[in-house]
Amino acid sequence: MPSDLEPAAQPVAPLLLDVEGMKCGGCVRSVEQRLLAQPGVRQASVNLLNRTAWVGLDPQAITAEPAQPLIEALAAMGYSAAVRDLDGDDRPLSLEERRQQVGWWQRWRQLMVALLLLLFSVSGHLAEAGQLPLAPLADIRLHALVATAALLLPGSPILVQGWRSAWAGAPGMDTLVGLGMGSAYLASLVALLWPAVGWQCFFNEPVMLLGFVLMGRFLEERARFRTGRALQELARLQPDEALLVLGDGVEPVRVGALRPGDRLRLLPGDRVPVDSRVLDGQSTLDVSSLTGEPLPLLAAAGQELAAGALNLQSSLELEVLRPGRESAVARIIALVEGAQARKAPIQTLTDRVAGRFSVVVMLLAAGTFLFWWLIGAQLWPHVLSAAPSMHLHGGHRSLGLAAETPFVLGLQLSIAVLVVACPCALGLATPTAITVGSGLAARSGVLFRGGDVIEAASRLRTLFFDKTGTLTVGRPTVRAVDPGASEAVLIQLAASLEAQTRHPLAHALLQRAQQLELPLLDVREARTLAGDGLSAEVEGHGLCRVGRPAWLLEDGVAIAEEQRRWWTEQEAQGSTVVAVALSDAAGVSQLQGLIALDDQAREDAPGALAQLRAMGLALGLLSGDRQAPVQHLAAQLGLPPEELAWELLPQQKLDRIDHARQGFSPVGMVGDGINDAPALAAADVGIAVGTGTQIAIDTADLVVLGERLDAIPMALRLARRTMAKVRQNLIWAFGYNLVVLPIAAGVLLPGFGVVLSPPLAALLMAMSSITVVMNALLLGRND
Repeated sequence: MPSDLEPAAQPVAPLLLDVEGMKCGGCVRSVEQRLLAQPGVRQASVNLLNRTAWVGLDPQAITAEPAQPLIEALAAMGYSAAVRDLDGDDRPLSLEERRQQVGWWQRWRQLMVALLLLLFSVSGHLAEAGQLPLAPLADIRLHALVATAALLLPGSPILVQGWRSAWAGAPGMDTLVGLGMGSAYLASLVALLWPAVGWQCFFNEPVMLLGFVLMGRFLEERARFRTGRALQELARLQPDEALLVLGDGVEPVRVGALRPGDRLRLLPGDRVPVDSRVLDGQSTLDVSSLTGEPLPLLAAAGQELAAGALNLQSSLELEVLRPGRESAVARIIALVEGAQARKAPIQTLTDRVAGRFSVVVMLLAAGTFLFWWLIGAQLWPHVLSAAPSMHLHGGHRSLGLAAETPFVLGLQLSIAVLVVACPCALGLATPTAITVGSGLAARSGVLFRGGDVIEAASRLRTLFFDKTGTLTVGRPTVRAVDPGASEAVLIQLAASLEAQTRHPLAHALLQRAQQLELPLLDVREARTLAGDGLSAEVEGHGLCRVGRPAWLLEDGVAIAEEQRRWWTEQEAQGSTVVAVALSDAAGVSQLQGLIALDDQAREDAPGALAQLRAMGLALGLLSGDRQAPVQHLAAQLGLPPEELAWELLPQQKLDRIDHARQGFSPVGMVGDGINDAPALAAADVGIAVGTGTQIAIDTADLVVLGERLDAIPMALRLARRTMAKVRQNLIWAFGYNLVVLPIAAGVLLPGFGVVLSPPLAALLMAMSSITVVMNALLLGRND
């Protein structure tokens, strides 16, 4: 979390607000400060790009309507806010509706009115210059009317919001633009009504300025819309309707109306509407949109399916497990939206600068005006193009093309300073890249919990892995059988006994029996001896015992020398060896054979580790397992002995992580998100590899959906690319203002005659914001 937020260890109740009216980084800072000033608010993080505010409330101070005081506090500043419903039935489908509610028609209408007035104003200017044969358009009073209409119609929201934010002590971009337009309009009005002052009229300037500002904002909004496409694609994974089974027929119903226990029919080509369990049928499903896993999932009775999976083959009968608001898609979207609202630490400094930026710019504009009015024109008289007496009639001029009095020159340059300054680019530099990066990651089955996680992930230098369930499959399988024994007999006997228990090895033996199509034998009088094994009467075979070879040895069962050597070799390779013995009628036990079981390494583990090494990361394996299995796995994956640790208790894992962090080197930990919770929490970046369960999502900073280890290097590369875009955007935003503001203030005017007119300044300001957003969108390109 950012440095101005409280530690994550203190639990908070999250609240997500949609906030309209923010235009720049100064707005972001003022909204955050106002929210943090409200009782019960512990944390506040505002995203300019998505116009959202993530608020962490004190659970002890929550009222019946906790959002209402916050909404009223923002309304007093001129910002409209509303609670985003994270638990509504149509939760996954609300993204597109919210996009439509942004008011495209209203923005388009404002832009068209401004551009029409701009066209009329420019035509009048050309007519006055004799370049258009339309003399009536040159009437200065007509241009005054056009400028008035422009400010009262499409310009009124900017003027009102600029005044309200300034009155609240938090001036922003609207304040700067409003001051520029208002000062140009008032000066022109004074020149028209009192020609004796000797000023020029430039009514077309506020009209042109408004037109360029609205055009830039419209294009910027279009570019912003593209940044949410990845999240919108996730929202589309959940269909609007589902086929509810009623008696012998089906009835289309709204997904939000489904409840646990409802029966659904899923046709080929349809997506799973909510998290469900297969009751009848068999089919294959494409889950790549959720987990990035390219191989289809084979679904049969009993299989749980996540919402969004695409049915490829035949019809399925499903039972609803969770309503739409609790589905996997809904949880993923809620997580990504929350992540995009949590800012990276690098953005905190930017927001602080942007929060004071508007005040600095207004002071600079005032200084520019006073300097050129009182001092500059006397020091460099050649900057004035003609004597003021030539325009005592108040004729119409174009601001920025010719200034004939010190007052007009100072006014021209001060307006340019107000308009060319761009806190928008500063405010957008980080959230645009973070939003695009987290959206791309979510589309690939990787979930970052926030911009702070993306920044930390980009700086990782050490990455530790858990063994079981992370680098390995997490489920034991039969690796080998004693060469001198019959596999079918051994597996059938062992599986028949293990079917009576829930031992971790039982699944492996039962799975192998199923693969060999061996029926289970009838078993009675089963007894379990903790730590040793189990025994039971097996029909047609007598007393059978399955367990540790040492247990059977102690009980007088003979094990041949060749079998002992095989047993030792298998355990040296990290396998667990199980012995199977039968007793004859006289009670003499005879060994039937040995079975070796182990937890296989994931197929993509070697490639993933090689990619991480190529990225310059130091790797380590922290396991609570025995030494032999850890060393055997390390040999398979190419991990050197110095990177291994075995038989570790949870506290010892934490100590290893703390030791590796010495020297302020960020450390990551990869686990399954359940039994590795302490280590995941202690690491700078905890990475959970699993199926996206709620436990994993709550525990880890970065969640890899599905079972793909190669998604980890992909996620870390994306984090590095995202932060590279952030740095590029910040360099551009700061560099733009450092270069353009002095030019607008007239630094190049005495020596080079360069004057930055307000319309050109408005265009540059708009292009600065658009450039930042478009640069972030380049993240979507393939490497």
